[in-house]
Formats: sequence, C-alpha cells, structure tokens
Amino acid sequence: MKYKYWLACMAQMAENIGTGKVEKLFRFAGSAGVLYDMSEKEFMQIPGITEADVKSVLTYKKAWNLEEAWENLKRSGLYLVTREDENYPKRLLYINKPPYGIFYRGSLPPEDKKSIAIVGARRCSEYGRYYAKHLAELAVKAGCIIISGLAAGIDGAAHSGAMAAEGETYAVMGCGADYCYPRQNQSLYQTMTQKGGILSEYMPQTKPLGKLFPQRNRLISGLSDVVVVIEAKERSGSLITADFALEQGKDIYALPGRVGDVLSGGCNRLIRQGAGIIVSPEEWLKDLEIDLANIVVPNAFSKKVLEKDEGVVYSVLDLQPKSAQQILEETKLPVDRMCEILLILENAGFIREVYKNYYIKIYE
Repeated sequence: MKYKYWLACMAQMAENIGTGKVEKLFRFAGSAGVLYDMSEKEFMQIPGITEADVKSVLTYKKAWNLEEAWENLKRSGLYLVTREDENYPKRLLYINKPPYGIFYRGSLPPEDKKSIAIVGARRCSEYGRYYAKHLAELAVKAGCIIISGLAAGIDGAAHSGAMAAEGETYAVMGCGADYCYPRQNQSLYQTMTQKGGILSEYMPQTKPLGKLFPQRNRLISGLSDVVVVIEAKERSGSLITADFALEQGKDIYALPGRVGDVLSGGCNRLIRQGAGIIVSPEEWLKDLEIDLANIVVPNAFSKKVLEKDEGVVYSVLDLQPKSAQQILEETKLPVDRMCEILLILENAGFIREVYKNYYIKIYE
C-alpha cells in the first residue's frame, strides 16, 4: 500500500507528470510496487515517457520518504483505493485519464445503484435550490445515489435533499478529501461521511485551487449515469461537467429557466443543444425509467391551516422573489392586512423575505 500511495501522489508531486503520464507508467508496469523498483534504463523503455519525465520521476522517488508519507496518510483518517484494488469505482475505468488513486472518507459509491449527478450555480436562486433538493430527494427515494461537488448553492442543496430522504450522497472535491471546502458546508461534510462519502483524486492536505476544479468535474460526471444541471451561467464549471458527461456518453438533463436570467443561460443553451428538459420531476423520473409507485411526494403544507386571506397571499407567491407592491396589487388586500399576513406566514415558515420587501414561497 505504501507504493500505491507513492504512485497516487505522483501526478501532484513529480514535476510535469500529470494524470495521463501516470496512466502510461501504470499500464506499463502493472503495479506501483513494480514501478517503484524499476531502474532508469527500464523507465526509458516506456512508450510516451521522455528522458525529462524519467528524471522527474526518479527525483520524486528519491525525495519521497515512504514510511513518513504512509504515517501521514494514516493520520489523515483517509482511505486510499487504487486501480489495483477490486473496489476501485468501476465507472471511472471508462473515462479518459482515470486517476490511479482515489482518497476518500466514509464509503465509495455502490456499483449496483443508479447514480445521478446534480450540479449548478453557487449563487443560485431559491427556484434552483428548491429543485436541486427536491429532485435529489425523489431520486434517493427511488433507490438512486446522488453525486455532486459540495459547493455552496446547488451542490449543497442536492446533498441536503439526499440526506433528508435518508439516502446516500457523495462529494467529489477539488481539494484533498480531508479538507472541507467551502467551510460553510462543514456540517454537510461531516454528515456525509456517515451517509455516503467524500472523494478526491488529490492527496491529503491539498488546498482548494481554481485550477483543480475543472479536472475534478470529469470525476463527478464519470461516477454518474445521469448528469442534471440546475442553474448555470453560459460559462461555468457546471457546463464543464456537462461537456465531460457528453464525452463520456452520459445522459444530460437541464432545468429550464426564464429567458434573460443570467443563471438560466447555461441550462437553456444545453436544452437547445439537445439535453433532456425537466418539465416536471415526475416526467423526469419516468424518462429515467424509475418506478414511481413507491415514492411518496409530500405536500408543501396543508392549506387547511391557512385562513382565507392568508391563502390568497400565499397563492400569489412562488420561488421567484415578488415585491410587497406586487403582492398588494395581485391580492387587492388593504396594506395593513397584507403586512400582517406576510408576518404571519413568515413566522409560520411558509414564506421568506429574501431581501427587503421581497418574498418567496417556501417548500419543505
């Protein structure tokens, strides 16, 4: 295992040796142990490996203290699975440049369940947040697992939805698996180690760097059978994930949004290019050939608890923020009465003031 750890870290630690060259080295040697014991002359015989590459690998090998590094891994609390191990995620074997090793905390995604990636904007709307959570809940109740990236916004909502339905969810990190990013998702991170797992191809203590996230996205799509994009700008990490999914032959779905909304641009363009459109959660599940018979979709609330005027105010709200002036015009209630009802509904948890005098409906 010490040699496996050495090879799993090589793409980061050896100069100019990336995932592709680690793949060539591993394919030639067949195991990390054999590779570690190879001479300079033997390294030079590997197709696609230059003299500079050999020098870089040997320099890395000389600087790498096997015993000390192995103790550091054990102290990190992370596990390591490699291409040499039976439990290496099988879905990753079919992607371009699969990582030799995956570090993880918790467990690995099961092979016998449909895997759905839900990704999207960090600064999402309540509309996007609701559907990320709702779709994740329904998918989990149907026996699926959820994959995402633990980012703020859509990713976090998808993970939360899966856990709310007591299902499994897995995060693929753009940093070490022992590093929670962003910090605001610390609680999610901890819970997911018990109800899923945290995965990364990057060695322990790797801090989140912008250049690491695009490469990480190929693993999110790679571990999934279906990729769902919920709210994305026309140039975003979510669309990079969709591009990888297309390259990998995965099904792609997008949640449509309003024309002109910045966060809808990426999704609407994906739909125009042929991605599946999520018209309703139920139709989406049918498209995935998921049996709806055992899925109970809860009502957001019981209308019986609301009085007539309260029901009128609630009915004009949705997931897009609406101003108090708009609510007043649509309900035609007296100003004092409307303000009183807004306060009642907010205290009861039916609506939320997202910013000054703008309200949305809440679904839980």
